Amino acid sequence: MNDGARFVLRCIGCKAEVAEAAGDFRCVECRDLLEVSYPWSDRKLFEGADAAALKQTWLSRRTSPKGCDQSGVWRFRELLPIVRDFEHVVTLREGNTPIYELPRCAVSAGVQRLLAKHQGMNPTGSFKDTGMTAALSVAREQNFKWVGCASTGNTSASMAAFAARAGMRSLVLVPQGQIAWGKLAQALEYGALTCQLATDFDGCVRVLGEVMRRFPVYLLNSVNPFRLEGQKTTAVEMLEQLEWRVPDHVIVPGGNLANSSALGKGFLELRALGLIEKLPKISIIQAAGANPLARSLREHHGEKLEPVRAETRATAIRIGNPASWKKAIAVLRATTGACEDVTEDEIAIAKAEIGADGVGCEPASAATLAGLKKLVHMHFVKPGETAVLILTGHLLKDPEYTLDFHSRPAADHDHTARSRRPPLSLEASADAVIHALNQAGGHA
Repeated sequence: MNDGARFVLRCIGCKAEVAEAAGDFRCVECRDLLEVSYPWSDRKLFEGADAAALKQTWLSRRTSPKGCDQSGVWRFRELLPIVRDFEHVVTLREGNTPIYELPRCAVSAGVQRLLAKHQGMNPTGSFKDTGMTAALSVAREQNFKWVGCASTGNTSASMAAFAARAGMRSLVLVPQGQIAWGKLAQALEYGALTCQLATDFDGCVRVLGEVMRRFPVYLLNSVNPFRLEGQKTTAVEMLEQLEWRVPDHVIVPGGNLANSSALGKGFLELRALGLIEKLPKISIIQAAGANPLARSLREHHGEKLEPVRAETRATAIRIGNPASWKKAIAVLRATTGACEDVTEDEIAIAKAEIGADGVGCEPASAATLAGLKKLVHMHFVKPGETAVLILTGHLLKDPEYTLDFHSRPAADHDHTARSRRPPLSLEASADAVIHALNQAGGHA
């Protein structure tokens, strides 16, 4: 697709502009991914509007009854003119997610101020909704009847919901036995044709590619550049919530790496347009068992990526061959961010610590706090700097993980034991409960 007055699709490798995107959204010449590019000149805003006027327009839309204005994505539609008619976008009032202070986690990490932008508070419980509203709106405008994705859970839930809302059909391919039940239940509830394949996520991607060559399914995985256009609005919303004070660091979990790419694109565009003067350092945290980007940077300086066999209970980031790795490398370099990996125990402890601040999240989200601790220890993040964790999924996406962690008996030399809060089995008496209160440090 090419609509020169509004945007072009450009290859991130050879920089060729594409007249019409292939079904897999890759450049036909070099096979790199495409990205949406706009004909904006530096610091020139839309129709003569200045930065202050644009910020006020976005803020004023919050009181509008229109669906596109109530969306935390389409409220910023000047930054994503990817559809012709904003009145007909497919929206579930996505975005508008809270930003929380995390005082206990700040102490644990060794920083004075720590915030969490909780994208798990989206309609289907994950950050995917902000991208799905954008890409699915494009699919409907192009008159597709079927949309499809390979997924570790969150993408399938989001796509199925938005497709149902649009009156479209959806195809979901998931790796059998490797998806949290809470996420699989959503795809089923929203009416997707759900296929569990005897392979991993990357195998599902391969099968979906073959299906698309033989059946008219519109691809809604994160290689779709319109997904990133929706997801980049998280950067705008975050800054609006912070009264346009740019944080020093933004920490993102890394799976297929489109989210960090989208956030970086958002911040870079805001700076180019004069809406902010500096960039936050965007850092990416992976699970140690699914860390191809961290390995690439350590072993190859980010020049090539070798896929790994992904193994982690943080299912949302259990991806061994991330499609958007080149885009993520570009964001790390543009913002001078870092990339680290963290162990399963470090993720579990961090998840419990986030919960102790009254903010639940799925395991992949907690990798951000675990990674922040490492970045502080390395002196990459200074104690006086402000950091924002991107929490990508809701606690109830994977309740089995939480129950297992807190209920599992502690083994010898188990350094996660102090973070566990197991339920107590007591006699049905007030005396037993009061004894438990006293043991827990309560006072009459």
